[in-house]
Order: sequence, then structure tokens, then C-alpha cells
Amino acid sequence: MFAREGASVVVNGRRPEPIEATAKAITEAGGRALAVPGDVTVTKDIQRLIQTTVDTFGQLDILVNNAGIMVSRTSVRDCPEDDWRKTIDANLTSVFLCSKHALPELIKSRGNILNLSSIAGLMGTPNRAAYGASKAGVALLTRGMALDYAPHGVRVNALCPAFVETEINRDYLAELRRRGEYDTVVKRHPLGFLGQPDDVAYAAVYLASDEARWVTGVALPVDGGMGAGTT
Repeated sequence: MFAREGASVVVNGRRPEPIEATAKAITEAGGRALAVPGDVTVTKDIQRLIQTTVDTFGQLDILVNNAGIMVSRTSVRDCPEDDWRKTIDANLTSVFLCSKHALPELIKSRGNILNLSSIAGLMGTPNRAAYGASKAGVALLTRGMALDYAPHGVRVNALCPAFVETEINRDYLAELRRRGEYDTVVKRHPLGFLGQPDDVAYAAVYLASDEARWVTGVALPVDGGMGAGTT
């Protein structure tokens, strides 16, 4: 979506194959893209990612913090400590580290940061102790950074999706279908259907664009109406 709007895209992930496939799809469609493998919880990998971006494209304008995992779907009592630490590290610490090391370049370009939180970071969700806490941290970190870096012309916003049919949810949704509980989850979204990746991508492109030049510190639900109060 960003590439279609004219952005040069640097794709990052721990596994080379999927990010190289994404970069190839962009370039074959006439866009500009580069795959840079790395772990966004490791400082040296982040520094290499940012330096490679600047060396290749001249500057950094937009940082999208989109790494996320859901290690376990449990309450606090049932959540293993290791699962808690992995979730916080991948979902929240990665946002802190990537933002920390990208901000010097973003201040130069008066760019912006877009963080992926979740509707689970804005409202209580059963059996999402670690995930909900990590995503709530992302939403609040977004607002804090928005205040800290507004004087530098850097905007910081977050998206808060509900259930979107992506890899992180695919197995879970398949299990719900097997148990006959899929329709119950769908009905939690007042619009009556689950989101698709493009539904989130459209909102991401808007918040990162100049059309949103007066928007910062927002945690925007993209949730089919789930956060409006329907139970």
C-alpha cells in the first residue's frame, strides 16, 4: 500500500524469505523496495536497518512499528513468566528501541512514526493478559512520544485493529471455526465482518501522509465498531 502511494519501502523481519517475497512483489509492480533481515528487539540489528535505509534511499521519513506476537492466550495466573517477557519484548520494547534509534533521522526529515497497537490495548479483553498489557503500553508510549517530539515536527500515531485475518490470527480463527465459535467472534464487530489487511493499510497510509499533518498522539481504532461499546 505504501509503495503504491510512491514510498520506497524497507521491509524488515527475522525470516528472510517472506520479507524478500514482499520486496520482490513491490519491485515487480514498479515500486522501490529493499529487504533487510533482522530482529527488532536487538539494538545492533535495528541500527543496521536504519543505516541501510539511509544509505540506500538518502533519508528516513516514516517508521512503522509493526512487529507483534501473541505467545499465549491466558489470564495473569495462567501466563508463564517467559511468555510474558517474550510478549512485552516483541510488542512493546521493539517499539521503544526502533523509535529511539530512528528518531535522529526522523527529526532531520520531520517524519513520523506509526505504531501498531490493538483494540486489546484500549479495552479489557479476557485471556489476553500479556498481549493486552503490551498493546496498551504501545498506545501510551505513542501519546508520550507525540508530546515529546511535536516540537521537532515529528508526528507519532497508533492504529488499534480488532480481529484482522492475518497470520497472527489465522490458526486461532481456524480453531474457532472447528469449535463452532467463529460467528460469535464476528458478531463482536458491529459491522458484521472481520477486517482484512487492506482495511488497516488504508488507515496506516493516511496517518503517515501529509493529509494527516495535524494529527498526532492518536490511537485510532480500526475495529469494525468493536470499541464502540457492543459486547
